[in-house]
Amino acid sequence: MKSPLTHSIKASKNMTTPESTPESPAESLREGPLALMGTPGSPYTRKMLALLRYRRIPYRLMPGSHRLRKDLPRPKVELLPTFYFPNDAGGVDAVVDSTPIIRRLEGAYPGRHVVPEDAALAFLDYLLEDYADEWLTKAMFHYRWGKAPDIEKGANILTRYAMMNDPTTDHQKTRETFGKRQTERLYVVGSNPTTAPVIEASYCRFMAAFEAHLQTYRFAMGHRPGASDFAIHGQLTQLARFDPTSMEIAIRIAPTVSAWVEVSEDLSGLAPSPADWISADTLPETLKPIFAEIGRLYVPVMLANAKALAAGAAKVETEVDGKPWVQDPFPYQGRCVQWVRGEYQKLSAADKARIAPLLAETGCDRMFTG
Repeated sequence: MKSPLTHSIKASKNMTTPESTPESPAESLREGPLALMGTPGSPYTRKMLALLRYRRIPYRLMPGSHRLRKDLPRPKVELLPTFYFPNDAGGVDAVVDSTPIIRRLEGAYPGRHVVPEDAALAFLDYLLEDYADEWLTKAMFHYRWGKAPDIEKGANILTRYAMMNDPTTDHQKTRETFGKRQTERLYVVGSNPTTAPVIEASYCRFMAAFEAHLQTYRFAMGHRPGASDFAIHGQLTQLARFDPTSMEIAIRIAPTVSAWVEVSEDLSGLAPSPADWISADTLPETLKPIFAEIGRLYVPVMLANAKALAAGAAKVETEVDGKPWVQDPFPYQGRCVQWVRGEYQKLSAADKARIAPLLAETGCDRMFTG
C-alpha cells in the first residue's frame, strides 16, 4: 500500500508542466508535512524522529547538513535537526533546539502528548531530558571520538550519510579530515584524560540504573514515554547501537536498554492512556538511582560551568565524585541551568513539596539552592 505522502508527491509531479514555475525552497517547505533536516548520526535528530513517530505527526526528513544544503533557510546556529516552521510572512523559520521544539509541537498538535499534565512530574521529566541532552551526550562524544575503533567507524560511516552517492567525493580524505576535526573537539564536551574515568563510570551507572527501571516500567515516566524518554533514546541510538565501545558495554550490562532503544524507534502503534504516567506522589524506587546519577555529576558540573561563566574564568575546575573535573566553559549549558531553574520556579509551593524528597535524597536540589 502506497503512503498518502508518496501518492501526493507523485500526483504533484504528474501535474507539473514545462511552463510551471519551480517553487522556491521556502515555498516548498511550507507545503505538506512538517519539514526537518537531519542525519542518522545526530542523537538529537533521532530524538525528534522517534518523537514525531510516536505523536503521529506527519513529517518529511531531508537528509543532509547545512554545509551541503545551501538552498535551504539557515538557522542562527547551524545545528541538527533543523525544523522549518511556516511563518506569517509567507516563508519559513529555520528553528533548532529540540527541547523548546517539543513544547512547540505540544501546543500545535493534539493528543499523544509527551509532557505530563501533572506539573510536578513534568518538571522531573524536564530535568531528566536535560540530563540526557547535556550529560549523556558527553559520553556519546567521548566514546565516539576518544576510542580507536569508534573513531574508525565514526569517521568512515558518518561522512557517508550525506555523500554516499557523490562520485566527486574523496571519501578517504573526507574521512581523515572529519575524524581529525572531531577528535580535536573533544574538549567541547569536557572529555580529556582527567575527566575520562568520570564520564565512563557515569555511563555505566546510568545504564545499570535504567536497566533496573525497565524491568518494571516501559519508560522513564511510566508506561508511556515522556520527553525525557526520547532524549535518552536519541543519545543511546549512538551509544548503545552505533559506537563499538559503548555498544559493547550496553549489551553486556544493560541488554534490556539495548533492546528498548530499537523498540523506541517507532512507537506509533503504542496506545497510551493518562493512567500510564507514574505518580509524582508515589515515585518508584527504581527512579531514585537514575536521579542520583543526575545529582552526582550532572548537577555539580553544570553548576561549576555556570559559576565559571559568571566569573569570566578561562577554565571550569571543580571536583566531582571525588575526582578532578576540568573543561572549557560551555555557554549553552550555562543557559540550560537558567532554563531548568526557570521551570522549577514555575511550580507551585505544593508541587515543589511533592518532589522535594526525591530532589533532596539524590542531590538534585543543589541545582536550585547552589
